Amino acid sequence: MMDPAVLPIAFADLAIAKPEGFAISERVLEPVILIERADGRIIANLGGRRVVKGQQFLFPAPSPLHAWVIDGGTIRPLPTDAPELMARLLGGDSPDNITYPTAIRLLRSSSDEMGVHAAPDVMHAGNVAAERLEAEIDIPGLHADLFPYQARGVQWMWETVNRTGGLILADEMGLGKTLQIIALLVMDPPQPSSPALIVCPTSLIANWVREFAKFAPGISVMVHRGAHRAGIYRDLQVANVVITTYETMVNDISIMSSFEWSWVICDEAQAIKNPHSNRRKAIVTIPRRRSIPMTGTPVENTLLDLWSLADFAIPGMLGDRSVFEVEFPDTVEAGQKLGTLTDPVILKRRVRDVATDLPERIDIDLPIELDEQLARHYENVRDETLRKYPVAGPLVATLQLQLVCAHPWLRAPDEGASEWDDAGITDDAGLPLITPKMERVIDLLREAFLNGHKIIVFALFNRIGDLLRRACRDFIGVHWDAINGSTPQQDRQPIVDRFSAFEGAACLVLNPKAAGAGLNITAATVVIHFTPVWNPALEAQASARAHRRGQTEPVTIYRLFYKDTVEEVMIDRSAWKSDLANETVPVSSRDVEDLKRALEISPVKS
Repeated sequence: MMDPAVLPIAFADLAIAKPEGFAISERVLEPVILIERADGRIIANLGGRRVVKGQQFLFPAPSPLHAWVIDGGTIRPLPTDAPELMARLLGGDSPDNITYPTAIRLLRSSSDEMGVHAAPDVMHAGNVAAERLEAEIDIPGLHADLFPYQARGVQWMWETVNRTGGLILADEMGLGKTLQIIALLVMDPPQPSSPALIVCPTSLIANWVREFAKFAPGISVMVHRGAHRAGIYRDLQVANVVITTYETMVNDISIMSSFEWSWVICDEAQAIKNPHSNRRKAIVTIPRRRSIPMTGTPVENTLLDLWSLADFAIPGMLGDRSVFEVEFPDTVEAGQKLGTLTDPVILKRRVRDVATDLPERIDIDLPIELDEQLARHYENVRDETLRKYPVAGPLVATLQLQLVCAHPWLRAPDEGASEWDDAGITDDAGLPLITPKMERVIDLLREAFLNGHKIIVFALFNRIGDLLRRACRDFIGVHWDAINGSTPQQDRQPIVDRFSAFEGAACLVLNPKAAGAGLNITAATVVIHFTPVWNPALEAQASARAHRRGQTEPVTIYRLFYKDTVEEVMIDRSAWKSDLANETVPVSSRDVEDLKRALEISPVKS
């Protein structure tokens, strides 16, 4: 093989200095741009295309400056202006390190002027590329054992984001997107001068704080929201990670955009799928080195959802929005074509895809903070009840606070009753239907429905099902049903059968007292405990409706609770009692110490 470094670049010069042992063809080949990966970079090279008996052959040029290629023992010419044309199409990018948006632009604009061909590994879908990585990774400072798919996911994200500047993390709910992001940040902790910014719904802030404390205690975290938040941008440069809400980000965009962040990470990123929204318009103005939108549903309604997320992750990747909408209408064919461009920067795995890595049951606790209005309401209910019932106050107040945490519209039918399952609804215009807990459940339901799951929601208060359906009235084609103490015994199994047989999204709202035993509901793979219970045995029986013999997929079980409320006491004591109890030693559902602590803690921030 001859050394191209000692050869002339222009093909015409070969007529003067013909290499020994090579024939020279005068037939000009069609020029192409060849896109490949090399040492973590995307590179572009000039090449030629030849078709023989219907079969295509691609030959690389010695360099982007050589207007010829080597085909075996023959040197074949390219158009003399091919190097110049390729340089113009690269738009200023070095061929040794082109950006991902440039690669996508070239692939989309491939024309008769100059075709573009990408090597298979350039366009591998994220989940395919991740599967080829090591099943283990050692990350100093991370206090967690990653499942193999999580270790691969973190490695893939690290490689991808350093090559492209952004990606979309779209793993299904229950697969630990939060932990994978934390692991990624621990690999190279952001400096306070350029911290990582995590933007999420209010209902997720407590969970992020808790997960960082648990898995990455060496990472300092600052929550930016509320009346005492930072007033100037330098007050944000005091921690490795800053967590804020979408609303606060929009309101404080002037200071948020005053310096460059090392990362901007959007959780529940469907919040920025609308390119016209204030959230989307604001967040794209924040200077950042790396961007990751996180969502289990990157396309909910139209392909424009994906444009919005991809353009935030890698600005300019899919070009101008108006051109995109013409090229990619909402059709199956356009969706498949778009997928070939976006799949290489999307990591989307489903529970069933990684089932062999997972335990049969995934338990996830989701702490939530009451917002300021509901926290004040919580304290007022506690204080008023204790004044009204000086003797039975602790027990009654605890029950009232459980109602407030379930939903502030619930009202006890009889405050002297020991069981308040049938608490009614009072539509209080001063308090919202969509509480932080309701918002979180709606997000879980939306993602589960879009991914084809059936869900069981356990709630101690029967009217929660009505409130959920009211909050989810925009969900089309969903089968809803409920079983509680008033459901006749003979009707319960038929309700389960209809739920199981329904082709599509379905939600069954159950009272754990009425449906916590005897029913087999293995069609459901997601369980949501909307309200905690004092008795761990009751919760375990309820979860076992889906996680039992006959279930063929891992079951994800969520327990939602408000921090610094009676619900947190219930979660803590339930875990403690569950450790103590066994089949022969019963443990009481609650005691004086439980009630005392429940009435002492407060969700109101001082």
